[in-house]
Amino acid sequence: MAAQFEAKMMQFRGKLEKLNIPILQQIEDATGARKEYVVSGVATLLTFLFFLGIGAGSLCRIVGFIYPAYKSFEAIENRTRGEDTQWLIYWVVYGFFTIIETFVDFLLYWVPFYFAFKLAFLLWAMLPQTKGAKFLYDTFLKDILKKNEKKFDEAFENAKNSVPNVVSKVTAAAADATSMGLSAAASYATTNSSTSSFESLHTREEISTKAD
Repeated sequence: MAAQFEAKMMQFRGKLEKLNIPILQQIEDATGARKEYVVSGVATLLTFLFFLGIGAGSLCRIVGFIYPAYKSFEAIENRTRGEDTQWLIYWVVYGFFTIIETFVDFLLYWVPFYFAFKLAFLLWAMLPQTKGAKFLYDTFLKDILKKNEKKFDEAFENAKNSVPNVVSKVTAAAADATSMGLSAAASYATTNSSTSSFESLHTREEISTKAD
């Protein structure tokens, strides 16, 4: 049993050696702990914390965003038609489910191992081997978006037209508030200055009267 375990760890070490990650070798040299055991221990700890829900939300956001963003960048730079379509579909699906999650977040909080299921879902959706996002898009999401395309266009057009008005009103209100604030400050400074001058003059007169 121990021999089999050791053989598997040596295989794992060989895979790590092929990856050529300098920091793992540095940790091994500094601590004397073999890199395969370090990686296995960290992975086990992260898995344990993940199932407890500690940092699970952040991990899901990192997995759901960083890798797809990098692959999208590669697809844009390499101008690969199939890959850029795949990642565009993924972002549509990701955005759709993020909106849903926002509205039902208070319910999902009580679902056991929700983040474990979410991580599995994100991996299934993004990986080229599974292409889960494309499956969801072709199965139902595309029809939903097409049926409501005009409504979305109208909503975005109205929002686009109303934004300048809102911005101008906010800007005008801010300018008025700033002007009023400056006027009040100037008035306060003038009043205090006049009061101080009057008090100073009155004090001088009193001193002069006493001297006489």
